[in-house]
Amino acid sequence: QVQLVESGGGLVQPGGSLRLSCAASGFTLDDYAIGWFRQAPGKEREGVSYISSSDGSTYYVDSVKGRFTISRDNAKNTVYLQMNSLKPEDTAVYYCAAGALPYIELAPSEYDYWGQGTQVPVSS
Repeated sequence: QVQLVESGGGLVQPGGSLRLSCAASGFTLDDYAIGWFRQAPGKEREGVSYISSSDGSTYYVDSVKGRFTISRDNAKNTVYLQMNSLKPEDTAVYYCAAGALPYIELAPSEYDYWGQGTQVPVSS
């Protein structure tokens, strides 16, 4: 059974850090590009970061550039999102998704498999 499971979310203070994990089972993660998305209450799901399946190239939206880092460990079939200098506006449910994408793409509709999400509240 194909499955993605996110973990690592939780309450964090502004300026703090978290590392989210996205573990895959039932398929080989390195065959897919991975995107991290987030959805804040009352807002649409938005793409945050992307990592390719081929050369590990990465992409970040401007709002997280310089603060978030995406990486993958193919041996563990896991992708990570390191989030530093967190802000209240980063508060959202974070999702990882896998897609057979040979190019940078953060449209949710282009992704094939999704995790269940992990909550990240940023508050003092």
